[in-house]
This record gives sequence, C-alpha cells and structure tokens, in this order.
Amino acid sequence: MTDRDTDTHGPLWKALGTVVDPELRRTLVDLDMIESAWIDEGGTAHVKVLLTIAGCPMKNTITTDVRKAVAAVDGVRSVDVELGVMTPEQRTELRNRLRSGDGRVNPFVQPDNLTRVIAVASGKGGVGKSSVTANLAAALAATGLSVGILDADIYGFSIPPMMGVEGKPTKLEDMILPQPGHGVAVMSIGMFVDPGQAVVWRGPMLHRALEQFLTDVFWGDLDILLLDLPPGTGDVAISVGQLLPDSELLIVTTPQQAAAQVAERAGALATSTKQRVAGVIENMSWMVMPDGSHNPIFGEGGGRHVADRLAQRLSDAGGQSHVPLLGQIPLDPTVRAGADAGVPAVLTHPEEPGPAALRTIASSLRVRSQSLAGKSLGLSPRD
Repeated sequence: MTDRDTDTHGPLWKALGTVVDPELRRTLVDLDMIESAWIDEGGTAHVKVLLTIAGCPMKNTITTDVRKAVAAVDGVRSVDVELGVMTPEQRTELRNRLRSGDGRVNPFVQPDNLTRVIAVASGKGGVGKSSVTANLAAALAATGLSVGILDADIYGFSIPPMMGVEGKPTKLEDMILPQPGHGVAVMSIGMFVDPGQAVVWRGPMLHRALEQFLTDVFWGDLDILLLDLPPGTGDVAISVGQLLPDSELLIVTTPQQAAAQVAERAGALATSTKQRVAGVIENMSWMVMPDGSHNPIFGEGGGRHVADRLAQRLSDAGGQSHVPLLGQIPLDPTVRAGADAGVPAVLTHPEEPGPAALRTIASSLRVRSQSLAGKSLGLSPRD
C-alpha cells in the first residue's frame, strides 16, 4: 500500500502528474487537487480528487482522465475515484498561488509577458470574422500551442457555440476560469447572459467589461490570445488599443470592393492606436465548382487591395511598410457546418479547401514578424 506521504514519487503519483485540469491547464498534482492516492493489496487504486467547487463542470472529464492515467500503472487492476471539494481556505490558497501575489492586474502588459495578442477585426459584419477566429484558435491549439479566445464582441457574441462551450464559467474566489473548448481557453459575455438576452451597454461599460476579462480571468501562460472584435472602429476597438498597446490587428474582409473599403478603415485604426497590423485575410474568396474551377461570386482583389492600401497608410504615418495578405479562404460548407456543430472544421475536415486555407494561415501566425534582437531576455552571467 502507498499513500501521498510515503510515495509521492512512485509510479501512481507520476501517472497522476500527467492529468491536467481542463480549466486551469495545470496538473492536478501541481494544483494540490489530489488529497490521497494509494493501491490496495488487491490491485485497486484509490484516488481522492478535490474539486475547486462542488458543481465543477469538468468533473466528469477529470474523473475520466484520472481513471485512464492510473489504469496504465503496472499492478493496477481497477481504479476507484472519489471526488471531494476544496475548503474555502484551500481555494483561497490556490487562487493566491495562481495569481503569484500580483493581484488583479492585466497580465498582457507586464514586462515579462510573452503572449502574442492578436485582435481579429473587420470593417463590417457578415464577413466571417468569428468563424475565422474560432478556426484559427483551434488550428493553433492543435499544433501544441497554448491558445485563448476572448470574445470581445459584446453585442454580437458568437464564439461560445462555435467552440462547443456551454454554461457559466467557474469562479475561484474573485477569479474567473475560462472554459475549455477543443483545447482553447474561451471567455465571452455570452457565458453570463441568458439565451436571447440583449446586452444594452454604453461605451464606459464596454471598456470596463473588456478590462475585467483581462484582469479577473485566469488566462495562465498563453502563447497566443485571439480577440474577436466587433465590426468597425467603435468603443471596443479603441479600448483594445488602450488596454493592450502591444496587440496586433488581423483584418478580415471579403473580395467585394465595397467590403474592402470598409475593412481598410478598420485597419487604419492602427495609425491612431499605434498597433501593428499582422496581416489581412480574405474570406469567401471563391466557390470551388464541381469541375475544380474557382467561381469568385463576391468579386476579386479585395484582400490584396486592403493589404496594399494599409501598407501605404501605415508607412505614410511612420509605421510598418508592409502588410501581408496572409491567405484567401474559399467558401466551404464544412466551415459553416462546423460552426453550427460547435466543432471547428479545421479539426474535422482539415483537408477540405476552406479548413486547409485556415490551417495555412494559422501556421503563418505561429511565427512572429518582429525580431527579438536588442530585447533583454532577463539573463545574467553566472559568478
């Protein structure tokens, strides 16, 4: 028989050390969520897990993952998982440890922040900005990156259903935990309102909501945070430039010239906020016909026009001189079906034309366009 006090480095605990809490994205062992673990003489492994709250929405996932990990340990014939709940003192201790004593601060503007923040914007609605955001996030997460989505479209939130996320998020004291969706940490105002309920807020409330999503949500160590912005250059877009000054803009347009002209104005916001434009994505570029030919039903050239015009505007303002057209995404029914089903098409139909184009764009976003040359890495020589 083994227990925590005598065999914390044994095979049972090593197996438990591979089980990750889906919301906190750290192992149960690191989070002190395993109260006890031992194997009796008959080969039954007994594990008691302390959940953060009694109604933890991830309890079934945690139970399944614990069973799977422990069942692989030599000598284990069966697994008995008991679920308990942390005491208020344990929750407070966990919250303080996760916050590292920094309190309620915006982690993405701290000197040691390494998260790349990309705000996905468009000039007008209906260009597929949210579906592009959801698929890019899922594709990036599938490559092993730690990815989050902040649904900053307060009035027209749509990310939760696209990512298969339901219900309200877990609260750990005054800290909110993003909900996991296909390996992506997801947060949206849609998690806090009833279905069909309208959000009727003026500018100051929008700014405060965005600020709270940045400071009160435990995002953890993300490689990339994608923000799904509302269309246009209104309050939220301006607040993003203020609260996340190092964020980049990713502009989504369609080939239609009228849409491209509006998208250009959305990207031109960078001349005021001093944000970098990561690139332009042209969505709904063409429909693939049965004979394999491309039918550009919304016209042609919109994405290239936006990229070239933004490069000129930014260069004239003393900024970047090149804005890349990152890709053209064809109209593809699998993308629409994936959004309706809550499973991004890049995961279910990766080789279809639309998802394949999205995966290529995601690969390009893995590489920063800015060099780290000249920046301090916080290293010091050894004595």
